[in-house]
Amino acid sequence: MDTELNRRAMAMLRAVGAGRAELTCSCEPDLRVDGLPCCDQATAHQLARAGLIQPARVVAVGQWTRAELTAEGLRVLGGTLAAA
Repeated sequence: MDTELNRRAMAMLRAVGAGRAELTCSCEPDLRVDGLPCCDQATAHQLARAGLIQPARVVAVGQWTRAELTAEGLRVLGGTLAAA
């Protein structure tokens, strides 16, 4: 990503990394955390477009599947954890 991630985006990445999130299979995937819709779907779309999160497996359009961090998402999340 070209811009620094805000706290909400980082919290979303941590939730995905902890296995607590799901995505819809879509060009603009929606995100759920702990079974609840995420309050900031625009940021979820941004994280997906930036290649930081992705569906864990391919499912039909509109269906939910576990979300996972990409290698870049792991790098971004790991860099912030190391700096903390």
